[in-house]
Amino acid sequence: MTPTVGHERRRAAMIGELRRRGIDDERVLAVMAEVPRHRFVPAHRARDAYGAGPLPISCGQTISAPAMVAAMAAALGLTGTERVLEVGAGSGYAAAVLSRLAREVVTIEYHPSLAAGARDALAAVGCANVEVRHGDGREGAPDRAPFDAVSVAAMAEGEVPAALLEQLTDDGVLVCPVGHGRRGDLVRVRRDGHAEHLMPVSFVPLL
Repeated sequence: MTPTVGHERRRAAMIGELRRRGIDDERVLAVMAEVPRHRFVPAHRARDAYGAGPLPISCGQTISAPAMVAAMAAALGLTGTERVLEVGAGSGYAAAVLSRLAREVVTIEYHPSLAAGARDALAAVGCANVEVRHGDGREGAPDRAPFDAVSVAAMAEGEVPAALLEQLTDDGVLVCPVGHGRRGDLVRVRRDGHAEHLMPVSFVPLL
């Protein structure tokens, strides 16, 4: 079996597992069936890229489990016309998924080496509609606001950063883990502050 065929089979198995876990957004599943997740993990972990769990990358960070990436993308309800802000680019994988679900994505990463790596990986797989920035994700990207959707891939301490809510369109939606330390709840919040609790989650802290 060639490496390419092996990755395709593992990716198909990943999609089957997502369905078994209750992910039923067909658009999200179709995109995740296309994005080469193994291109966003360290080379020695490529064979593990399509497993069920998160994987370590560098700088003490992780690439989220496929089910979490799928759940967060589905919770945004994207149709393809949106401008999306992602906080916590990490390896760039979730941004690659979002880039195929929305019109454009701005993603922010606190660690400069991760930002550079995400930029290279996204370019290598042809994601031309993603801008990768290095900076404090809690501040968002006010020069590109408003955003139709915001996805935060790190745990906000106690509450969603106000600057991110302020950068939403009037009918925009923000999905973010909120809690203390590494444990909390994934919430979906509207600009007016209305919040829905979606599921308990574990994430690295928002930096």
